Amino acid sequence: MKLSDFDFDLPKALIADRPMEPREAAKLLVIGETLEDRHVADLPDLLNPGDIIVVNDTKVIPAQLKGKRGDAMVDITLHKPLGMGRWQAFARGAKKLKPGDTITFGDAFTATVESRGEGRAGGEVILDFAMDDGQMFSALELFGAAPLPPYIPRETGADARDTVDYQTIFAANPGAVAAPTAGFHFTDTLLEAIKAHGVAKATVTLHVGGGTFLPVKVDDIKDHKMHAERAIIDQATADKINQARERGGRVVAIGTTAARLLETAADDQGKVQAFEGDTDIFMSPGYKFRAVDLLLSNFHLPKSTLFMLVAALAGLDKMKGAYDHAKAQKYRFYSYGDCCLISPAPGARLGDTV
Repeated sequence: MKLSDFDFDLPKALIADRPMEPREAAKLLVIGETLEDRHVADLPDLLNPGDIIVVNDTKVIPAQLKGKRGDAMVDITLHKPLGMGRWQAFARGAKKLKPGDTITFGDAFTATVESRGEGRAGGEVILDFAMDDGQMFSALELFGAAPLPPYIPRETGADARDTVDYQTIFAANPGAVAAPTAGFHFTDTLLEAIKAHGVAKATVTLHVGGGTFLPVKVDDIKDHKMHAERAIIDQATADKINQARERGGRVVAIGTTAARLLETAADDQGKVQAFEGDTDIFMSPGYKFRAVDLLLSNFHLPKSTLFMLVAALAGLDKMKGAYDHAKAQKYRFYSYGDCCLISPAPGARLGDTV
């Protein structure tokens, strides 16, 4: 398929710059055989007793840094840890950086440029901070800022409200440089209502990388190389998910990150296995889903791998029609926007008969 197949127009006025308050008041478009306008507060009624929601507990780190190389300012966005204090990062002004250069971010917080590579506009570098994870995260709390996506405008960067808003209620394990945004819609009240309805919850970890914002640059999407992200499902969680499905419950992925991890960890029979490692799974139309029965997802950017994923689940024509409906009904798009609950199209899952 061509990249242009996944393009659509979106008025800038529909791009949300703050989340809905209260969170349950966000709109929820139910995408199945028909389209139905609901609200996030209705989610418990849309699930069945015995279903299980799978949420991502990654925590966004303050990965946006401003530093100096000599007298020159350098903007850095960390996007993937490499271990031993080394990070891959996007750098504005990277062409002027050379291996061996020192970037100073604050008192006793510096990084050495190890190498420079290809990346998005502005370039990509590998930085060595020469500190362990604990020291690194402490330094980021002092000197870093929330790495808001480029479509959320802030003249001076993320503000104090974003520090709270750009985390999900599930956030526990630091490591993400972008939020798993479907989780923004959940509150303690909503979770209690879901539990009272007989729906279980399982928690997995996928540290969302900055590559999620990178544009697809190939004309034929089969040539796209997906960025890798660190992910973990422990054995107890895999067992809990499999047992729910064996009892007839549906596996409801909360967000594309949870869906990517579930599909990475599922075997050829759809059984979820324990997993720890990097995943670079790329789901586009024609992909057969093995573990995901329903997906709760925000509305994504045109020509993005995330829009390709939801098109793989529901069908491209169905998703384009749903997005047209959402635009007409003034749904709010992207990270801080509204969401949809997507049922698979016939043939989208392993073992489907069409």
